[in-house]
Amino acid sequence: MQAAPRAWQRMLSGRRLDILDPSPLDVEIEDIAHGLARVARWNGQTSGEHIFSVAQHSVLVEAINAHLEPGLPKPWRLMALLHDAPEYVIGDIISPVKAAVGENYKSVEKRLLATIHIRFGLPPEAPSLLQKKIKRADTVAAFLEATYLAGFAREEALRIFGRPEPLPRAVLDMLIPISAGEAQAHFRRRFDALLDG
Repeated sequence: MQAAPRAWQRMLSGRRLDILDPSPLDVEIEDIAHGLARVARWNGQTSGEHIFSVAQHSVLVEAINAHLEPGLPKPWRLMALLHDAPEYVIGDIISPVKAAVGENYKSVEKRLLATIHIRFGLPPEAPSLLQKKIKRADTVAAFLEATYLAGFAREEALRIFGRPEPLPRAVLDMLIPISAGEAQAHFRRRFDALLDG
């Protein structure tokens, strides 16, 4: 009888996270920040000396969400920051590949996100209203990343992502790719600020 394939990943913290049956006890923010800072958006097909990491994207989405919805409570903003947190384990799979892989990927991603939420005292699933708000901010971020970093013409990005909301310069300045260490520290600072409260 053949042994079941290994379904856990060892983290730098020493935790072993079972991808198929994750436990909140095996989730550490340092592992999330470290991993997301080293996962490239757009499969690394972006301009600049550094990758534009999922950590930077997560901070950008939280900032866009806060700008579009200034009254959101901190736990909702924290869920926006953590919207792609499962990618510290499973990587950032671009939308066309997700569509090809199908529901198995989505179920693993959803289970990991629920576990991460529970670890940090959040509901396992964001309320549907918040999910819509996060998706809106995520789509605006994708438009900006596509046109500023990934070589999309504005017309092409408009067809794919729709017209973005106007944003302040401080948010647009977040589109400069930074080193993994800087992205990790920046993500961690936002996490700490949002968790406190």
